[in-house]
Amino acid sequence: MRPAAILGASCAALCLLALAPRAGGQEDALDRLDDRLSFGAWNDTVRVRVSGTLDLEEYYLNQPATGLIYSDSENVFNPRLSLFLDAQVGPRIYAFVQATADNGFDPGEGGPYVRLDEYALRFTPWDDGRFNLQVGKFATVVGNWTPRHDSWDNPFITAPLPYENLTGLWDSAGARSVDELLVWAGLLPKPGYGGEFFMQYRDIPVIWGPSYATGASVFGQIGRVDYSFEVKNTSLSSRPGTWSPTDTQWQNPTFSGRVAFLPDEMWTFGFSASAGPYLQNSAGPTLAPGRSLDQYQEIVFGQDASFAWHHVQIWAEVYEARFEIPGVGNADTDAYYVEAKYKFTPQFFGALRWNQQLFATVPDGEGDRDPWGNNIWSVDIAAGYRFTPYTQLKLQYSLSHQDSVSAYSNTIAAQFTVRF
Repeated sequence: MRPAAILGASCAALCLLALAPRAGGQEDALDRLDDRLSFGAWNDTVRVRVSGTLDLEEYYLNQPATGLIYSDSENVFNPRLSLFLDAQVGPRIYAFVQATADNGFDPGEGGPYVRLDEYALRFTPWDDGRFNLQVGKFATVVGNWTPRHDSWDNPFITAPLPYENLTGLWDSAGARSVDELLVWAGLLPKPGYGGEFFMQYRDIPVIWGPSYATGASVFGQIGRVDYSFEVKNTSLSSRPGTWSPTDTQWQNPTFSGRVAFLPDEMWTFGFSASAGPYLQNSAGPTLAPGRSLDQYQEIVFGQDASFAWHHVQIWAEVYEARFEIPGVGNADTDAYYVEAKYKFTPQFFGALRWNQQLFATVPDGEGDRDPWGNNIWSVDIAAGYRFTPYTQLKLQYSLSHQDSVSAYSNTIAAQFTVRF
C-alpha cells in the first residue's frame, strides 16, 4: 500500500474511533470514569485526581526527516499514553506527576519506554498567588508555548521551529575548529576520521521541546505582572536523556526566567532569558587543557506575545541564542514563529503557523566568514475537530526548506487524542 494510502486509512480509522463514543454511549462512561478518578479525604483537606491522554499519531514524511523525528522510514506510527496525578493538601501544598509510556520522547526513537516526564512539589504560602516555590522535574518557564504544549491544547501536532529544529551543533564534544563545526552542521563533507564518531552524536535545537529538566522555581503574579525564575540541572537545548537528576547533577546549572505584562484580558507580552553550559559531561575530555564545561554557555533571550479575541488566538515568540563553542567562538542564531488559531465552530478549528531560523556567520580561519548552519523556514497548516469533550482529531501539513538543500521537505501528520 502506498504511504499516502496508509495515512488515509489511518485517518479514516481514527474518525471511526472518534465517532464511536457518541454511537455507543461511551461518553457517559468517560464521564463516570472521570468522577471515579477523583478522591478526597479528611473532609476534602486532601484531594487527589488521576487523569490521562492517549495519543495515536501517524507521520508521512520525506527523508531525511526534519525536526525531532528519528526514523529512516517514510511512515512513523507513534502511540503515547500519558497519566497525570494532581494532589492538593490543604490550601498550601500541591504536587503533580506525569508518567508516560511510548516509543521515546520524540517520534521514531524505537521504544517502548516508560518514564516520569514530570514530578514536582509546590508550596504557596499566601492566598493571592504572589509567591510560589516549586521543586522537582518540570517544564521550563521560558516562553509562552510550554503552557500549551500538550496534545489537547496545542492546535498543531508538532512543536514550533525553535523547539525542534536541530542546529547541527553537538553537545557530546567540543569542536576543535570552524571546519569541524561546519562538518557537524552538514555544510562540509565528513572527513575520513569521522566514521564511528559521527554515528554517536545527535544534534541539539535552541530549546528541546518543553525541556523537562530538574531543579527549582519561584513564580507568581503581582498586579498585572507575572514572574517566574528557575534553576535547572541542564540547559534549554539539552536532550531528554540528561534531564533527570540521576543523569545530570547540578555542578553546571542553568538559570532561566520570564517576566510577562498583562495590560488587559486580550494581550500578554513576555520577556525571557536563560544562561547555562550546554555541553554534556562526555565533552569534558575533548576540551583544551585548563578549560571546563561552564566556560561554554548557551545564552538565550526571548520575547513573546499572545492575543485572544472572540474566536481568534494568536501567539508569537522570537529567540536570540548564542552558543559559546570551543575552538570557534560565539555562534549566534535567531529563531521565531507566529501562529494563529480560529474557531469556526465550538468543535472545529483551524491553525496556521510560520516559522524561520537564521544562522549568523563565524570566521573560517582564512579571513572570510561562513554561516554555521542552514537557514530554514517552514509553514504548518492544521485543522482539528473535537467530537466530544474527550476525543479530538487533528490533521497537519508542513512544508519546509533549508538553504543549501535543493528539495522541499513535506510532512503530513494525523493525531487522535482521547483524554480521561
